[in-house]
Amino acid sequence: MDTLLVALGSFLGFIIAYNTYGRWLARKVFGVDPQAVVPSQELRDDVDFVPTRRSVIFGHHFTSIAGTGPIVGPAIAVFWGWLPALLWVVFGSIFIGAVHDFGALMVSLRNRGQTVGEIAGRLISPRASVIFLLILFFALTVVLAVFGQVIASIFSIYPQSVLSVWLSLPLAVVIGLWCCRHGGNLLLPSLGALGLLYLGVVVGADSLPINLQQWLPDVADHPLVGNSTVVWTAILFVYCFFASVLPVWLLLQPRDYINSLQLVVALLLLLCGMFAAGLSGHAGLVASAPAVAKEIPAGAPPIWPFLFITIACGAISGFHCLVSSGTTSKQVASESDALSVGYGSMLLEGALAVLVILACCAGVGMGKFDRQTDGTYQVAVNSAGSPILGSDAWHLRYDSSGSWSNFRLGQMVGAFVDGGANFLSALGIAQRYAIALIAMLVACFAATTLDTATRLQRYVVQELAGVVKFPPLANKYVATTIAVGSALGLALMRGPSAPGGPPAPYGTGGQYLWPLFGATNQLLAGLAFMVTVFYLARRNKPVWFIVLPMVMMIIMPLWALLWNMFNPSSGWWQQGNYLLFSVGTVTILLQIWMVAEALLAWPKAKGTLEEALPPLQLRGIGSASG
Repeated sequence: MDTLLVALGSFLGFIIAYNTYGRWLARKVFGVDPQAVVPSQELRDDVDFVPTRRSVIFGHHFTSIAGTGPIVGPAIAVFWGWLPALLWVVFGSIFIGAVHDFGALMVSLRNRGQTVGEIAGRLISPRASVIFLLILFFALTVVLAVFGQVIASIFSIYPQSVLSVWLSLPLAVVIGLWCCRHGGNLLLPSLGALGLLYLGVVVGADSLPINLQQWLPDVADHPLVGNSTVVWTAILFVYCFFASVLPVWLLLQPRDYINSLQLVVALLLLLCGMFAAGLSGHAGLVASAPAVAKEIPAGAPPIWPFLFITIACGAISGFHCLVSSGTTSKQVASESDALSVGYGSMLLEGALAVLVILACCAGVGMGKFDRQTDGTYQVAVNSAGSPILGSDAWHLRYDSSGSWSNFRLGQMVGAFVDGGANFLSALGIAQRYAIALIAMLVACFAATTLDTATRLQRYVVQELAGVVKFPPLANKYVATTIAVGSALGLALMRGPSAPGGPPAPYGTGGQYLWPLFGATNQLLAGLAFMVTVFYLARRNKPVWFIVLPMVMMIIMPLWALLWNMFNPSSGWWQQGNYLLFSVGTVTILLQIWMVAEALLAWPKAKGTLEEALPPLQLRGIGSASG
């Protein structure tokens, strides 16, 4: 019953927040105007700038900002206990994350769909634009490398999910072509595609799991081409190149819409399964995991400030400002849609993060299942022959007596897959299908973020080309090649190795970069808040509600980076991780420079409007899209 009370209380808080705080922001602070001309209409090119129905753009925006962020972050953070993670998700998403996303979207809508980096040049200073764009480039490179590894790991660990995930791509293209040529509605064909995806889950789980490792040479002889994670990562980035340069209506929108429908179904199934398991007494939150952990793995970072860095997308994530101002603002058809798309999507992501916390604690506590040679799953037992349930199952997954270096991204994502599947099993769904369903959900969302982030990185490279006046970089194919190549190179690196253990395999670069991902991602949030503060202050709008979150999201990432760089036991400098140390140093210097630019500009900013954008005929319609 405790699991149900936590879920209901959290969801009720999100609903109240949307209808009170969210509407106050829309009406009184930003003054949303349904009659305002938006970038999708003013700069329409049917490639990047495309007026889109609210239901469709909501699906694109939500699936893009979600990805595996609200899954991986909470799945890791619960090793500190479920209560701190829950409180940060609920209050962080309401008062910080949703405000950040909505503010970035509104500012971009009123600046012709420019990214926050480009807008910073006019609101703060021209130098601020260059600084912001450089930070964006570093952050997006890390995002792409991390998410690429997560998806490749899911494919390697759960081969039964591969068929359904890749099936979604040709289905999305067919739907996009049909809707474009015949003006059809996305709903009916997308429902049909969703049915085919679930059929793919059954086929993949029963008879066609695609285990790439079986077809590759021995890993010891071929550490790169013999590693399925490496090969999947390379395949994914080839896909990302094409997804980034195609028109949004051909793949991005229909695929995201299918994924949004899939999410609705998956959330309903998870909710129903959680309720069934909770009412039956099989899913006990308090009995399965500690509210606040008394012991943590050796070498693990302290809860303060790392809770606020580890859980990003479920509470606040700087990556969201890139989606809001990079792709979503170019597709929103009316300012009246901004509240549900910007503020509402973040609250829904918070709800997903709550479910992840419950799945990784109460769900994992329902039992550990081992896959049999015939593809079925049976309850695992301990040495005494007793089922591994409750706190024993949770501690088996989150072993506080072990080393932090042994915690892997795939392992943490697997906690949600297994816990979520346990919830579904309470509805009578066979374990092998339940695991395939949840694994498909994770992989599809991660893929959505991966190709959206590639497109965003292309925009960043093109904007940098304009700043440094180097036209070849503005070509969308050249810019996309840089985006894909830099991320792929990082993703294929060797990750961290356990002390005294063998070298980590190739293709674990995402694990190596994870500490940078959290800090740089949250740093982006603080800087995006800064842009929104300047936008409001120049119009004599209230900023009190956003200053504290801005300061918090500037200090916390800085604190976390300094701890990672210099802590005596495992600091990057002490361990000889000079790549991470160098990138961390550059990031801190750029952050300090950005804050200094803001402090210098602030005295003259309040009540003074920024320079107006040049006329469209001088700017060139669609220049940002390449």
